[in-house]
Amino acid sequence: MQPFITGRVGDFIDDLETLVNIDSSSDNIPGIAAVAGFLGKRLEAIGFTVSLERVGGRGVPCLHASNGPEGRPFDILFLGHMDTVFPTGEVDRRPFNTDGDRATGPGVCDMKGGLLVALHVLEALSHEGVLNQLTIGVCFNGDEEVGSVSSRAWIENHARNSQRVFVFEPCRPGHRFVLQRKGGGGFTIKARGRSAHAGVEPEKGANAAVEIAHQVVAIQRFNNHAAAGISAHVTVIGGGEKTNIIPDQARASVDIRVGRKSEVAPVEAFFKSLPAHTHVPGVTLSVSGGVNRPPMEADDRTLELWKVIKEKAAGMGLTIESIATGGCSDGNFSSALGVPTIDGMGPVGGNAHCQDEYVELGSVVPQIQLIASVCKVIAQEKA
Repeated sequence: MQPFITGRVGDFIDDLETLVNIDSSSDNIPGIAAVAGFLGKRLEAIGFTVSLERVGGRGVPCLHASNGPEGRPFDILFLGHMDTVFPTGEVDRRPFNTDGDRATGPGVCDMKGGLLVALHVLEALSHEGVLNQLTIGVCFNGDEEVGSVSSRAWIENHARNSQRVFVFEPCRPGHRFVLQRKGGGGFTIKARGRSAHAGVEPEKGANAAVEIAHQVVAIQRFNNHAAAGISAHVTVIGGGEKTNIIPDQARASVDIRVGRKSEVAPVEAFFKSLPAHTHVPGVTLSVSGGVNRPPMEADDRTLELWKVIKEKAAGMGLTIESIATGGCSDGNFSSALGVPTIDGMGPVGGNAHCQDEYVELGSVVPQIQLIASVCKVIAQEKA
């Protein structure tokens, strides 16, 4: 295969078809391992030492690769995930397809396209003899779409050994990269009351559903008056058994987002205080959960790295922008450790997690050339 830096978009499309047509939902361990096997063989071919590690109780496949001696700090860590949100069998229903400048299929932009941008950048650097001037680590995990619960420590361990991190989530339409992401988490509020016949003696009951309704109002008020970076949204409510029984149990799930590390403490304090502020006599509350993914904030070193990327893009005649988003990625973890992190390094794409998810094929060549050129700058700075 010719190095992609020459602009052979057909080679990229062939690879993209291969990866997209592997079902690799977060619970499909063999499928994730198959994606890792494809990528691992290609990385080995350009001199990387590759290992497929199984992390957590489920044995989540995580691909690690490096072109330097064990323990040497990485000049750059390439971060990505091999799992998708789509269930096994989705590929049979709607396999990879191209229509004009767009490619579609399960996980095409989130983020199998990004994995391949990373791979083709490394193959291009190898072809040009630049790869031996850099120490690059590759971490592709298999559980990002379910919170990276098993792989978080694995990611953080390698991020601590890195000078900078490139995250290959999709670049946003208009060639917009991501420098800031909100942190996130969730809380579950459970109400326990007392059941009673709703028609005969409702006064003997303690209505857990009514208590949850009061708590929903309290959370909305908190959401309205919280700092600009905080959002708290009740997303799932349930409880009760039958229409003629006062419910003795009910629950609500809350999605939480925070824009700054300083916002985590007040959010968690608010939710921990809820059991002390009930409204229905005889009902008790319990609260579990927390902010489990820290916010990604752009510090001075991240902005310096972004300046290099923007200058190289301008030299290519490419206009790029940076944005902040409410969504999370594994870049949140590396950024929270103080490692300069740039996200959105994959191809331009959109509608992630939807049936019409797509990649703009016209963005692939410029994106690979841009990232490769930034890697060259980093190599020159080391010389």
